[in-house]
Amino acid sequence: MENPAGAETIAGRLERLPLTSRHWRRIALISIGGAFEFYDMFLSAYVAPGLVRAHILTATTTGLFGTKGIAGFVAALFAGLFFGTALFGFVADRFGRRRIFTASLLWYSAASAIMAFQTTAFGLDLWRFLAGLGIGVELVTIDTFIAELVPSRIRGRAFAFNQVIQFSAIPVVAFLAWILVPRTLLGLDGWRWVVLIGSAGALVAWALRSGLPESPRWLAARGRIEEAKTILARFEREAGLLPRDDIATGYGEKESSSLSEVFRSPYAARTVMLVVFNLLQTVGYYGFSNWVPTLLTSEGITVTASLFYTFMIALAAPFGPLLAFALSDRIERKGMIAAAALAVGAFGLMFAFSRASAPLVLFGALVTLSNNVMSFSFHAYQAELYPTRVRAKAVGFVYSFSRLSTVFSAFLIAFILRRFGSEGVFVLIAAAMLAVALVISALGPKVTGRSLEAISA
Repeated sequence: MENPAGAETIAGRLERLPLTSRHWRRIALISIGGAFEFYDMFLSAYVAPGLVRAHILTATTTGLFGTKGIAGFVAALFAGLFFGTALFGFVADRFGRRRIFTASLLWYSAASAIMAFQTTAFGLDLWRFLAGLGIGVELVTIDTFIAELVPSRIRGRAFAFNQVIQFSAIPVVAFLAWILVPRTLLGLDGWRWVVLIGSAGALVAWALRSGLPESPRWLAARGRIEEAKTILARFEREAGLLPRDDIATGYGEKESSSLSEVFRSPYAARTVMLVVFNLLQTVGYYGFSNWVPTLLTSEGITVTASLFYTFMIALAAPFGPLLAFALSDRIERKGMIAAAALAVGAFGLMFAFSRASAPLVLFGALVTLSNNVMSFSFHAYQAELYPTRVRAKAVGFVYSFSRLSTVFSAFLIAFILRRFGSEGVFVLIAAAMLAVALVISALGPKVTGRSLEAISA
């Protein structure tokens, strides 16, 4: 489509916006909701000792795929995340980033609240699965939403800032678990209070985000040009720029989108790379974060002490993205992902062979820092590799393999923990992280500093 004289594309107008506090405010509002998704997603590790103590679940199971242990509880969430991302990732492409952003948060909040009152392993796993559906859709929508709202020159920092806020939920849930899980309050086990607090907080986040705009890129791709122009003009006025009335959309009347596009050039190679990457990265990421209290108690550390150590380790969670914030738009994204993966493997092995409290906390914190640098980098990366018309579908598809991997790796880790102890678990993690670094280094395209349209051209 040719540009009218003097007109700019929607992408061009978004790219030319100067950096203002309004950018960070919008990212913060999106991230506050994501923080409660992270709270719920990571609470598995912290409430697990309480579930075992209440005799609802067991620490390990006699068979590889036993459903009455912690592995089944972890697997239920990630099965929900898998179906949420793989089957329902398209809804943000179909109905809009903002609308699905809100609806999925309400879904998760309701399912999580009901889960808090379950008394059997089956009921617990069922509602954990249903909560996972909402969380899976929400996290895909967050990644696409942020990628489309900010200029390319700050996209890395935007995702780092987003995950600083989201990861701040992890020390919160760890602290609450340390305080509440060993206790019973008002007739309810402490683990139930930990779940309910996260569910109630999600409603607060929903209220805060009611003023978020829709993505102009998504509106244009759906043929809703006038709405896109109105939002762009508002962004420009906020930044002190003179709004442009003439606009070349860079899109047709309405761009069609199909998941089959991710299997055609130039996206097919990216899709294969991201599927392999996501199958492997969760072995290291959730193999540590979902299991650290259980790994500690398996070494003879008491439940209370393991929860305290876990809380100390969790304090490091927001600092990974924060420390990398200044470098995130200067270092090529795939290089940062590979370096972080190697660090996870190395520090994980040091954690596995430590016994004293100080090195356990130190190396656990370093694993957490490295994991979270990898996390914000790849969340940005996979959202950058596809065009707007299919971005949520594509991210949902490739990201769903990380959820599927976690379902099976949870049972595998439980098996290895029973047979080979925590050392065996961390050998598995180190091998997976080495493979991650090799795959992303060899096959990943460069993205840093390039517009979304240039990357997907």
